[in-house]
Amino acid sequence: MINDEKIIKNDERAIFALRSLYSKYGYSQFKMSRFEEYDLYVKNKDFLVSDEVITFTDRSGRLMALKPDVTLSIIKNSADKAGCVQKVYYNENVYRVSKGTHSFKEIMQAGLECIGDLHSYDIAEVVLLAVKSLSLINDKYVLDISHMGLVAAIFESSGLSHDGKAKAHACLHQKNCHELRAICADEGITEDNTNKLCALIDNAGDASTVLSALSPMLTTEKEKEAFEEFRILCDVIENSGYASCINLDFSVGNDMKYYSGVVFKGYIEGIPTSILSGGQYDKLMKKMGRTSGAIGFALYLDLLEQMDSPEEGYDIDTVLLYTEDIDPLTLTKAVEDISGAVSVLACLQKPKGINCRRILSITTDGRIETLEDND
Repeated sequence: MINDEKIIKNDERAIFALRSLYSKYGYSQFKMSRFEEYDLYVKNKDFLVSDEVITFTDRSGRLMALKPDVTLSIIKNSADKAGCVQKVYYNENVYRVSKGTHSFKEIMQAGLECIGDLHSYDIAEVVLLAVKSLSLINDKYVLDISHMGLVAAIFESSGLSHDGKAKAHACLHQKNCHELRAICADEGITEDNTNKLCALIDNAGDASTVLSALSPMLTTEKEKEAFEEFRILCDVIENSGYASCINLDFSVGNDMKYYSGVVFKGYIEGIPTSILSGGQYDKLMKKMGRTSGAIGFALYLDLLEQMDSPEEGYDIDTVLLYTEDIDPLTLTKAVEDISGAVSVLACLQKPKGINCRRILSITTDGRIETLEDND
């Protein structure tokens, strides 16, 4: 039998593994149409990765869109129920503009959403499932994690103006402490508050170290409340055995319009950009007229294509050449014998552009001869 590793792509293998993982934690599969009314996206364009959406008019005259996002569809198709939590997972294709070519691209995406009256356990469970999702794809991974509630509370108490906060957010995202201090100086911010803001940039890495450095600087009730929520989450992660895979980084998630709590991005070895992105988006729920909380994440499985490469550069192991006068029974038996261990392509002449490990030929009496062997 041909080794499945050679014929199942990384994204296909990941989908089966992730589906099994999420099902074990009580998440049910959510299926949706490829289309949504364009109005859903135009009202929340700044939540989308790209504000360019493929649209068309259906037969009833409605302006429809190929979905560029899954989260908005799930929110639209869920309901607020007091004391309840809806847990769903999905693997769907979304349609976005490629950053490289600026053309529209079909992207395979998997993920989960947890919507309802969230308990601290629900939040911790989603973050741990994000970590476990990365571990299923590659054993060398890291999850960068932040807390928008804590960041927002520190910015709120800083004394910065509205424009100053916007500039400071950009500095945080860019990890530019020098420019952040200059902004604070221009606005007359106190040294203590300036140092607290810069501590969000200066402190990154191990959770216990970062939290220990930040804790003495916090003064307001909002700061302390958000800090305690974040600390509890970090303790759960550490006690679950994943502390070495977690990196606290407050530059993650600079959008405070939608995210209210924990936010995170996941990376694996071999891919230069984040393959997983998620967070708690209670503010988006409120904007859409909902009273529930929500947290979730998405995995961009199309990025796994970068890790797919034919073993040793071969498209197929063996090419078997034959002549038109060969008996079909003889040829069939030869192909079956060879393909018992490797992949084999039987043809009259080798196709152009095919890389193979060896080329064999078969005579009319069934003898196999080696024409080329790259071992």
